[in-house]
Amino acid sequence: MSSIDLTLQVWRQKNTDSLGNFETYTVNGISTDMSFLEMLDVLNEQLTKEGKDPVAFDHDCREGICGQCGSVVNGVAHGPEKEVTLCQLHMRNFETGDKIVIEPFRSRAFPVKRDLLVDRSAFDRIIQSGGYVSVNTGGVPDGNAIPIPSQVAELAMDAAACIGCGACVASCPNGAAMLFTSAKVSQLCLLPQGSTERKQRALSMVETMDKEGFGNCTNHKACEIVCPKSISIRNIARLNREYAVAALTEG
Repeated sequence: MSSIDLTLQVWRQKNTDSLGNFETYTVNGISTDMSFLEMLDVLNEQLTKEGKDPVAFDHDCREGICGQCGSVVNGVAHGPEKEVTLCQLHMRNFETGDKIVIEPFRSRAFPVKRDLLVDRSAFDRIIQSGGYVSVNTGGVPDGNAIPIPSQVAELAMDAAACIGCGACVASCPNGAAMLFTSAKVSQLCLLPQGSTERKQRALSMVETMDKEGFGNCTNHKACEIVCPKSISIRNIARLNREYAVAALTEG
């Protein structure tokens, strides 16, 4: 087992209203088998023993599924490895003596709560504004009761893979949430179960997205590059079509 020594520049901020700054720490003997969050755990143990406040960061499953974790590492959301979340980024991707700059996802719609912890509840409100899906109550329907072409099912599943981590917003120079919103709209509008409310859903979710203060999409494609689940920007084109049709036909 190999180990590395690192210099960390970590963003520290007491709360949303206070000014933040970078503080420099050194961590030694970090196993290259550790995940990035485990390395932060080591840093926090060190800070606690020194009588200092540990670094606040968000996490939950640590398996790349829940979308809770997320920070910008050396200017890249979730770090240098493609298609992985921060919790699945391993220290073997770094070398001894490296300087690692760690800061929170930055967006007007994602206010910093403390250190690396940001408030991403704007995503929750976008999802809530999408409303519900009409279904017939009763017994559980057969899995093949509604025939769906495999290509359509795969596109819907690809969109549903979005975990709402916010990396797309943090990487976008405009702070746009179009990739996230389009994925949530696409996973339902592609399937017959989501067709009843599809127009109102598109209108409501886009309206809420704009109210939350997210920027506009200008096709930089940075969102697609950093997305840990490889959500395609083709979903954004689909959302634009859904919204345009809904705006023209809904009373």
